[in-house]
Amino acid sequence: MLTLFHSPRSRSTRIVALIAELGALDAVKIETVSVRRVDGSGAADPRNPHPEGKVPFLQEDGVAIRESSAIVEYLAERFPAAGLGVPPGDPRRGAYLSWLSWYAGVMEPVFVLEAAGLDHPATRATFRGRPEMLARLADALDAGPYLLGAHYTAADLLLQSAFGWFGKTGNAAIDAWIDRCAERPGIAFAAEFDRKQMAA
Repeated sequence: MLTLFHSPRSRSTRIVALIAELGALDAVKIETVSVRRVDGSGAADPRNPHPEGKVPFLQEDGVAIRESSAIVEYLAERFPAAGLGVPPGDPRRGAYLSWLSWYAGVMEPVFVLEAAGLDHPATRATFRGRPEMLARLADALDAGPYLLGAHYTAADLLLQSAFGWFGKTGNAAIDAWIDRCAERPGIAFAAEFDRKQMAA
């Protein structure tokens, strides 16, 4: 049995959106838990098996999968019929895996450092800065409406999710991509799911 440990309006909301996009809502149990928030609100939930009390956290038959990029790839491969992953042997596979890793290794650190007001030559050299990050996205979107061209993938879902927190960019091509991704049914489902969870 697949179980996602999720807290509304957190990084795990994108995984709820992915589950909906994959048509896997009947196959994945979504267990809502509390987490400690950046503003000091919330608390660790003893029902959450994540060793640091974070979300998202996915379990299947005793196997634990954590970190958004890994969970996205695991679920996309687990439910291949939806076509949101890129299988081995597909020439787009390298680019797809690179985007998933780039999210964790570049994009999220850039956003977090910027939100914290931190800037240092070492962090810019290691993670790049916002201008370089946006230039990379814009270059990719020159080839099509999505990161890998004509087809929406789980990489689009993952990368676009950050802009739900940090807003539009002012770059027409990137902002149009953000809007295209935001119109996906999984995004609407996850937003409504979170609203109901928070109202309960």
